[in-house]
Amino acid sequence: MSDGIFIGGGGAEYAQAQNLLLGYANRHGLIAGATGTGKTVTLQILAEGFSAAGVPVFLSDVKGDLSGLAKSGSVDFKLHDPFMKRAATIGLDLQYDRFPVTFWDLLGEQGHPIRATVAEMGPLLLSRLLELTEAQEGVLNVAFRVADEEGLPLLDLEDLQALLVWVGQNARDLSLRYGNVAASSVGAIQRALLVLENQNGAQLFGEPALDLADMMRVGADGRGDINILAADRLMGSPRLYATFLLWLLSELFEELPEVGNPDKPKLVFFFDEAHLLFDDAPKALVDKVEQVARLIRSKGVGVFFITQNPADVPEDVLGQLGNRVQHALRAFTANDQKALRQAADTYRPNPAFDTADTIRDVGTGEAITSMLENKGVPGIVQRTLIRPPSSQLGPITVAERAAIMAASPMAGKYDERLDRDSAAEMLAKRAETAAAAAEKAEAEEAALEEKEREFKAARRYSGEKVERSTSRGRRKSEGFGEAIANVVVKELKGTTGRRIVRGIFGTLFKGR
Repeated sequence: MSDGIFIGGGGAEYAQAQNLLLGYANRHGLIAGATGTGKTVTLQILAEGFSAAGVPVFLSDVKGDLSGLAKSGSVDFKLHDPFMKRAATIGLDLQYDRFPVTFWDLLGEQGHPIRATVAEMGPLLLSRLLELTEAQEGVLNVAFRVADEEGLPLLDLEDLQALLVWVGQNARDLSLRYGNVAASSVGAIQRALLVLENQNGAQLFGEPALDLADMMRVGADGRGDINILAADRLMGSPRLYATFLLWLLSELFEELPEVGNPDKPKLVFFFDEAHLLFDDAPKALVDKVEQVARLIRSKGVGVFFITQNPADVPEDVLGQLGNRVQHALRAFTANDQKALRQAADTYRPNPAFDTADTIRDVGTGEAITSMLENKGVPGIVQRTLIRPPSSQLGPITVAERAAIMAASPMAGKYDERLDRDSAAEMLAKRAETAAAAAEKAEAEEAALEEKEREFKAARRYSGEKVERSTSRGRRKSEGFGEAIANVVVKELKGTTGRRIVRGIFGTLFKGR
């Protein structure tokens, strides 16, 4: 097995044999370039290379093109001749092949359903998804804190909605303990949840939740599984798309053990349309992304960001991306020219050409590349012809996708949604118990009052002393609804609750 992935090469004016070394693939990477310049093909050949090297891959199929990884390229394919010519130019013996693929879909239509629990998502990422204000995020944190302390599992949106109702009803008591819990903030969160529900976002939350091991499988033939998330429809909800991928990255960070510097990654994660992660993101979130990018490489995970312009990625994150493939950038305006020059300045210069001019001039299927070399030193920027893929360029048919899904080991594991007792059911049961207790107390109070009236009227005297209930005045002032709330509060305070530890993104740290 080779210790690197062949990316491309060329003739006299191009680099010779550009390889991404597997030992440095967990130092992360960047694939950038304007629309139509070849980013998708570069992503496809990298996925093929990692799979062939026994490294599982996760990627999102934004345009619906990458399902072709599951089918071998063909000599009958219209790009066969150009591909063969390019292969001959760069010295590649092109062999067509298919690769092991598992299809996933948050909507459960073009792939196996993929879910997370509300508790796993955590308050920070959920606030980002719901576009909450700082005050509203604070109230959401209070709700998660109450759920953690009182042992109320938050699995789906129904659980969170039920918990927020309880938080609103007990806002006064909670404000004394956690700070201001405004009813207006609770209402705003509920409205945001309703919008998310109307956008099919509720399908993301629930059980069975994704087992990360199912995305890190290596087949009997030694090839890593390529996990493809159907994202063409998901792009209609860009905040949901970005938040889900960030959650998945944070789960990998929290769950995987430290492995130091492995010979090859345990998983490579491709984040397409990366600018969606950072658009309008609060500084706290960007800081955490930068922290994860810096630390997750020690867990054996490589992260590649795919975007149109390197400027879409914050500088602190961009500095963590050692392996780079830069396709053409077009400079039609003064701002474009400035961005082009900034992109060129991030590379180690090559005296043979001007980097900025080359970034502007390379054609489709060409790029400038800089890969980490021995000891992790960035290589000199090179002009490179990108190799053609071995798998089919373009999507497979609906019938072919359905056949692959039916034969997948994941078939049936995630298809049926589970609905076990969680926060919504537990709070409902507590309310029923409280209502029954209140009804019983009211009946006993009525009986005592009747007994007292009979005593005063001297209709019957048994010699026993009738004690007046001290709760009569309180009952009149509280009313039935507040009596239920008080009983529920009392019951909750008696709950031991399970201890929950939350990680860097506020997601659950699940003990191994």
